[in-house]
Amino acid sequence: MIVVAGEALIDLVPHGPGALADLKPALGGGPYNTAVALGRLGSPTAFCSRTSDDAFGEALLAGLRRAGVDVSGVQRGPEPTTLAVATVDAAGSAAYSFYVDGTADRLFTVPDALPAGAHAVSFGTCSLVLEPGASAYEELMRTAAGQGLFTALDPNVRAGLIPDADAYRERFKGWLPSVTLLKLSAEDAAWLGGTPREWLAAGPAAVVVTRGGDGLTVFTRDGGEHSVPGEKVDVVDTIGAGDTVNAALLHGLAARDALSGEALAALGTEGWTRLLRFAARAAAITCSRAGAEPPYAAELGEPAGL
Repeated sequence: MIVVAGEALIDLVPHGPGALADLKPALGGGPYNTAVALGRLGSPTAFCSRTSDDAFGEALLAGLRRAGVDVSGVQRGPEPTTLAVATVDAAGSAAYSFYVDGTADRLFTVPDALPAGAHAVSFGTCSLVLEPGASAYEELMRTAAGQGLFTALDPNVRAGLIPDADAYRERFKGWLPSVTLLKLSAEDAAWLGGTPREWLAAGPAAVVVTRGGDGLTVFTRDGGEHSVPGEKVDVVDTIGAGDTVNAALLHGLAARDALSGEALAALGTEGWTRLLRFAARAAAITCSRAGAEPPYAAELGEPAGL
């Protein structure tokens, strides 16, 4: 079981150019997209979050159930669902404005226990910024790491939500001793400062950096560095692409029984290359269609994804 912890929200995606283009609601949130992608790939997955009792909250849970994700541990509340208004540039890259005051997902509290059979827990995005939920997710991360579970982190920085950038950067450094796999975009890496080698020294067994259409690179604690190019595709938008990479990495590692720091160290050039190519291919499919629509296992051509 892979547990994904973090927010579920509604993306309002423009259909057409300009600030007043028609907006279409879509299920979203970085952790939510990761959970859906894992479910579509066939990994046993559970979602750990707090959602609203409103119609958007019901739709979010229904989307997880359709993907085969266990939602029995999702907390509920009467507060509204978080909204993220997307703008998409000519290259398909998305930027967001958030409506988060008083919303349900930021009131997440630490659960008594993770689902039975949990082997890995994935964290990231807005849920690690918005208090009081951010501190609860941080506590859950440290607890999971202390129990020996594989922990994955994608900070997926949304700078507009971060009131004190320097404080957040210090907090990010404080998470690293509890992280097994760190995945982040080149843009996030530049914003956070530091280098993959510095982050590896602080705790993670591997750091994966995504570079959009230019591909992915993994840095490992033994000094290894392995890269693959991006998959060529006609980009509709990039919404959910990074979240799909998260899911593909976790799915591929689970298929190899490699959800541990020691197993990451043993993957070697061939293992990492196959895994990164799989992640690049999955992300390309997501980019080829509007919104966060990650692929199903059958679309990737290899049943185990490897």
